[in-house]
This record gives sequence, C-alpha cells and structure tokens, in this order.
Amino acid sequence: MAIESPRPYRYPAPSAGLSPGPAASPEDAPPRIPCGVPDFDYMTGGLPSGSVVLLFGEPGAGAPEFALTSAAHLMLRFDDPRLHQFYLGNAKGPFRYPEGVAYLSTSRSESQVMDELRSAFAGIYPRVLARHLTFRDLSPAYFQDTVVPREWASVRSPLLSENSGSRPTPMDPVRALAESAERDGPGRLLIVDSLTDLVVRDGVSSADLLTLLKGLRRRAKEWEGIVYLLLAKGVAPPSIEQAVIDSVDVVLHFAWQTSPSRSHRQRTMLIEKSMPVLARLPAEYLGRFVIRVNPVNGLVTTQYERI
Repeated sequence: MAIESPRPYRYPAPSAGLSPGPAASPEDAPPRIPCGVPDFDYMTGGLPSGSVVLLFGEPGAGAPEFALTSAAHLMLRFDDPRLHQFYLGNAKGPFRYPEGVAYLSTSRSESQVMDELRSAFAGIYPRVLARHLTFRDLSPAYFQDTVVPREWASVRSPLLSENSGSRPTPMDPVRALAESAERDGPGRLLIVDSLTDLVVRDGVSSADLLTLLKGLRRRAKEWEGIVYLLLAKGVAPPSIEQAVIDSVDVVLHFAWQTSPSRSHRQRTMLIEKSMPVLARLPAEYLGRFVIRVNPVNGLVTTQYERI
C-alpha cells in the first residue's frame, strides 16, 4: 500500500508588524577571537570574545596541544605578524586578540609545563609563550592537607609554621582558582589545567565546581578574552560531566578514532557545543576534524570528515 509522502515544511509568512527586518550586520555581532588553527578558524570565523571553552576528551587526543598551539599562534601576532598571518590562513576577520596568556595549573609547576612544551614543540613555541605567559602554580592550595609531602608540592608544613602552634586553615583549591582567574583573566587567553584535577580532589564538591564554572562563564564576558578548560573524558560521573558541558559556552571533543580500513589510529576533534558556531555552520560541515600534532606547526587539521 502506497503511503502519501508528507508535505514539505514551509515557513509561514510573518504577521503584519512582525517582519524580521534586515539581517544583522557584522558590526552588530560580538567580536570574535581566532584560535590559531587555520581550517578551524576559516570554517567557524573564530569564537565570540568572552567564550569559556571546554577542551574535553580522551588522554593524548589533542586537548592540551590545542590550547598551547592556540596560545602560541595568537601571541605570534605581536612577535612575528607575518608568521601569525600564515597560521591564520584564510580566516576572515576582523578579530579581537588577547593581550597575553595566563596559565593556571592546579598541580603542575611552571618548569614541568615548559619542559614538556620544549620537548614536544620546536623552539619558537616555548620562546613565544615564555615572553607572553603569566604562570600561576596553584599546587600549594591543591596539595594542602593531603598525603602529599610538602617537599613534593612546595606546601609549607603546619608543624613548621611560624605561627603559635595553631594549624592554619587549608586553602580551598576552587577559591584559589577563582581568585587567580579574576586577577589574570581580563584581556587574556586563560588556560585552566585542569578541571580533571579538581574532579578527583577529595574535599572539592561537584556543587562548588559547577558554581565556579557558571560564575566564570558569566564573568568571562566582561574580560573580552577567551578561557580554555581542560577535562579528561570519563573521570567525572556522567551526570557531572553533562552538567560541566552545560555550564560552558563551547565544547571541543577530542578523541582517538580507528577504522578497519586503516592500520593506524588518528586524532579527531568535534565541535560538540557552540550556539554561535553551529547555528551558522552549513549542514555539510557538521562533522569532525582530523588533526595531527607535529613539532613544527603544533596542532593542525589535515582533513574534514562528515559523520
């Protein structure tokens, strides 16, 4: 039995007095900040100024590399404008740029991060970031009142306190992060490494963490920079993971992909959430980027896959 196909949907004509009017001009849209990853910036037009971006995914799949590549390529605008323009590719501005980079580390020292950067990337990346980087080591707050020896984390022992015998109140790592973000976030690209540490840290409630993210999302709009938050997939319970995703503006999902037709695995990046980007992205581009990381160019996209 033949079934009549449904009628194609047509938008109704607007009622009198409710005409949508002319389309918004580019001047009316919020300023955008490029990420420094050429094909990504070309397709998305960059991200709205003040965005809080969750770099979320499997370990080793590219989230930290994206943050560091973005930071270095954006700072090249001040050190080497010609090379910066090369990494910007065909992305069309006008763009707003962060004035510097602030790196908030919950458990790693500056020497750890910079040594890892020097080992992974060519000399230009650590040199550029060293000139423009403000590093905040929050490990004293993170490791305070834990089993970690004070020598490991530069945490002053309460037994050696100069105060009169009273045990000092342990610092709250969530509050320490919030205060550092408030001090260093305005006008900068802010990297928070990492939410994963806070999720697994005893004494940090999910309610406090989610409240911090919602407050950060609100405050970042006034800073006119961009915020990258690192979170490993599968560490938080699924309900908390979804609540974190709901508390940010943009989610970039990094994963390892394998296929029977390939003898190797590859890294991919998917724009999982972003109203300003996904609402304007053509349907044929709602797929995932295949990405590679190399010492010379950092994180780059090699192709685009429809899924």
